Parts: sequence; C-alpha cells; structure tokens
Amino acid sequence: MAENRIHPSATIGQRVQLGEDNDIGPGCVLEDGVVLGSRNRLWMNVYAGPGTTIGDENQLHMGAVIGHMPQDLAYAGAPSQTRLGDRNTIREYVTIHRGTKAGTATVLGHDNFLMANAHVAHNCQIGHRVTLANLATLAGYCVVEDGAFLSGMVVLHQFTRIGRLAMVSGLSAVNKDVPPYMLCGGRPGVVQGLNVVGMRRAGMAADVRQEIKRAYKLLYREGLNIRHALEAIEQERKSPELLHLVEFVRRSERGICAGVGMALEGDGETLLPRKTLRAGVGAGEPAEDP
Repeated sequence: MAENRIHPSATIGQRVQLGEDNDIGPGCVLEDGVVLGSRNRLWMNVYAGPGTTIGDENQLHMGAVIGHMPQDLAYAGAPSQTRLGDRNTIREYVTIHRGTKAGTATVLGHDNFLMANAHVAHNCQIGHRVTLANLATLAGYCVVEDGAFLSGMVVLHQFTRIGRLAMVSGLSAVNKDVPPYMLCGGRPGVVQGLNVVGMRRAGMAADVRQEIKRAYKLLYREGLNIRHALEAIEQERKSPELLHLVEFVRRSERGICAGVGMALEGDGETLLPRKTLRAGVGAGEPAEDP
C-alpha cells in the first residue's frame, strides 16, 4: 500500500477517510468527515468542506473549493453533501457548493474538466466527460448531461438542463433547456444547429447522426409545435440516442430553447450577428452533413 503524502501545513479534520497514494499539498484543508479516495492530487490551498466525498485519480488545483456551504439564502445549516467521481480535473479557483436541503447533494460524475473559476452551485448534477470552460457559471439545481461542453463565461439559469453532447458558445445566457446534440448560443440562448463534431468525436454512427438531423429539422425547421414534432420524430425513431432526445424534451419543465430564426420575434438581447439572424443561418442547418 502506497502511503499518502501530506504537507505539514495541511489541515486534516476528524473522521477524515483517506485512501492511498494521495498527494495533499501545502495549505489544504479537509474538514471533518471528508472522504478522499486514492491517487488524488490536491495542489496548494484546496478546501474540501463537510459532507464531501471525492473518488480516485482526481486533480484539484490551487484554490479549488469543494463542498462549501451554498450561496442560498434559504440555507439553514442542514447537513448536505458534495460528491465527485473519478479522474476529474478541477482547475484553479473552481467553486462547487454542497446541497441546500438536508440530505441533498451536488454531484459530479467521472472524467469531467472544469477550467479556472468555473462555478457549480448547490444541487447541480453533472454527468461524465463534461467540460466547463473558464468562468462558466451554473445556478442551483442545473443538470448537465454526459459529454456536454459549456464555453467560457456561459451562465445557466437555475433548474436549466443541458442535454447530452450539447455545446453552448461563449458569453451565452441560457434560461431554457438545451436538447441533446444541439449547438446553442446567444443571450438569451437559442439553438443554432447540431453539434456535428461532438457527435462524430463521440463515435456516433452515421445513420444515427442522420436520424438526429431529421429530428432537429422536425423540432426547429418544419413549423411544428413541440407535441406534433415529437409525434413525428417517434414515428421515425430507431436508435436509443433519438429516444433520449425525445424523452429529454418531454421531461422539460422550463421548455426548450427556441431556434435561431425565432429570436427575431422577441426583443431579447442576443449575441448573434444580426445578419445571421435575418438570414436564418443555421437555424441551424449544419454546414455539412453529419
């Protein structure tokens, strides 16, 4: 069994459980009851609050704060949790806050990459292989599914969901759900097309990509309401990937983001070029076949 390497200036609370071969740097604080797996590296000044569980082979860089009390005025000090899986990279000054209500948790899965200054608020649920770029900010109770990518300075309204393999462009503000496999951007965010590159990199078969492209057109390009679009999609559905898209939309409580062409109908601010909006580009027709 490989011993843990703990810098003399680190503070380890009572009832902390440590696996093996961890490297805990100077100034780190592990509060009472923290559970740390094996082969993790905590660089200097990492803080892990009460109720925090961290799996194996994670990298927590300087100043990361995991499991501190939520920024929620309703928080009354109830014991709650933060749970991180394995092989996550948490860069400098990332903040991940624990759940608000007793027994609830903020959860991150495996193989996620959170860049410097990203913020994950209380009760968020993040899947696997998710990327949050610098200063991406999630309000409370957001859900980000596997393989999603949130670019720099993206802001999510509370209770917003980002679907599997969706991508949100930088400086966007998203206040409705982004369906799986979509590209979203703007303020407020609108769906601009399909994440063709992301689907290919994920190894999605060509026939499945074509099926999703057809579903995208039914949702955003055929003038159908959501119910009729979903009925049409289900008539053609073959793959589990498309079933996931249908179920995601059906479960939406906030509603899904509008298509880019619909942005002209309101007076909301947008970061999309006006000539793009006027032309309806990419309401997202992909530039190339998936």
